[in-house]
Amino acid sequence: MLTLRPRVRLNDEPTRFPNSVSLCRDYRAARAVSHAAVRGCSMKFAEFKKAGHWPTLLAAFLYFDISFMAWVALGPLIVYIVHDMNLAVDEKFTLVAIPVLAGALLRVPMGLLADLFGAKRTGIVAQLVVIAATSWVCYFGLPNKLSVEIFGLALGIGGASFAVALPQASRWYPPQYQGVVMGIAGAGNMGVVLDTMFAPTIAELWGWQAVFGVLLVPMVLILAYYAYAAKDAPGERKPISLKAYGTLLRDPDSRWFMFFYFITFGGFVGLANALPLYFTVQYHVSGVAAGLLVSLIVAFGSGFRPVGGLIADRIGGIRSLSMFFGVVVAAYLVIAFMPEGPAAPVAAGWALTEMPRIAWMSVLLFSIGVLALGMGNGAVFQLIPLRFRQEIGLMTGMVGCAGGIGGFFLAKALGVAKGMTGGFGAGFLFFGLLALLGFLGLAMVKVRWRTTWGAASGARV
Repeated sequence: MLTLRPRVRLNDEPTRFPNSVSLCRDYRAARAVSHAAVRGCSMKFAEFKKAGHWPTLLAAFLYFDISFMAWVALGPLIVYIVHDMNLAVDEKFTLVAIPVLAGALLRVPMGLLADLFGAKRTGIVAQLVVIAATSWVCYFGLPNKLSVEIFGLALGIGGASFAVALPQASRWYPPQYQGVVMGIAGAGNMGVVLDTMFAPTIAELWGWQAVFGVLLVPMVLILAYYAYAAKDAPGERKPISLKAYGTLLRDPDSRWFMFFYFITFGGFVGLANALPLYFTVQYHVSGVAAGLLVSLIVAFGSGFRPVGGLIADRIGGIRSLSMFFGVVVAAYLVIAFMPEGPAAPVAAGWALTEMPRIAWMSVLLFSIGVLALGMGNGAVFQLIPLRFRQEIGLMTGMVGCAGGIGGFFLAKALGVAKGMTGGFGAGFLFFGLLALLGFLGLAMVKVRWRTTWGAASGARV
C-alpha cells in the first residue's frame, strides 16, 4: 500500500501557525488601513467645506425647515380648527391641500423675485409675510372656513421658499457635490416632523392657537440667523423673464423632471398634510396619536433625503430613482387595499398604545413608501443641476411648482375618493400608477441622458 505523507514546508508555518510577531504586523496593517479610511473621510469633508459656503448651506436648511413647518401646519391641526364647523371629510382634505397648492403656484414668481432682487432679500421678505399671517391667527383665530382658506394661501408663501433656499445653496457648490448639497438644503422639509409631533399635544393642552404662538419663536430666531449668515453666490445676477420659463418648458427634459418631482415631492408633502386626517378617519385614532404616527413616517422621508442625493452621487441619479420608484409603486398598491380599522371605544379615538394591529401595519407601509419618496427627492435634485446648471433657479421654481401641485392632487384625490367611494383606495391606486409611469419614463430616457449631457457632466448619471 502506498502511504502519502503530508509535506511540511518551513516557510508555510507562519501562515498555519501565526506567531506574535505576525499577529502584531497584521494588526498594525489593519489599523493603518482604518486610519487611512478615517483620514480619507476627513479629507473629503474638509474639501466639501472648502468647496462652497457652508454658513449659507446651513442657513438655507434652517430657513427651509421653518418655512416648511409653517407651510404644513394645517395638516396636524385641521381636526381641531374645524371641530365646530360641521364640514364633510372631503372638505377637510381640501382645506389641508390649499397651502400646498398655493406654495406650488407661488414658487415660480418667488424664483423670479429671487433672480431679480437676490435670494436673500426675497427670502427675508417672504418670511416676514408668513410671520405676520401667523401672528394674526395666533391672536384672532380662524372663525370660519373662508378664514382658513385665506390663511392657507398665506402659508403657501412658506412653501414657495423652496425656490429661494435650494438655488441659493446650490450656486455655491461644484457639480460633484450637487446631490448632497441639494439633499441637505432640501432636508429642511423635516420641519413637518416637528409639526406633527408637537402640534396636536400643544393643541390639546392650550388650544390650537397656542401652536402658532409657539411656532413664532423659532420663525423669528431663524430669520435673524438667515439675515446674518446667508450670502448670495458671487457672480452677476441675471433677471429672468416669463418668456425664459416658456422656453425652458418646451425642453422635454424639463418636463420629465417636473413629472418625476410631481411624484416624489408631491407624494411626500401630500401625505404629510393628509395623513393626520387620514389616520383619524381610516383607523379612528386620536389627534395626538395621529400626529405622532405621521411624525414617525415623515421623519424617514425628510431625514433620508440627503442620503438619496448621496446614493445618486455614487451610483447615478437614474439608477437610484428607478429603485425608489419601484418601492413607491409597491407601497401604494398594498396601502390601497388595506381595510378600515375598527371603531374606537371612546369618542377621542384610539390612543397610541391601544391602536389595532392593522393601523401599525399601515404605519410600516407608509414609512417604507415615504422613505423612498424622500430619497427620490434627493435623486431628482442630483440630476437637475447636471442638466440645467445655468438655469438652476428657473428649474427649481418649475420643478418645485410641479412637486407642490402633486401634493395638492394627492391630498385632494384622497378626499374625492373618500367622498365618491367611501374609501381611500382609489386615490392611492391613482398615485401608484403615476409612480409606475415614472419608472417607465426613466427607462425611456436613460440612454439618451447618459450619452448626451450626462457624459459631459463629469458626474454619475
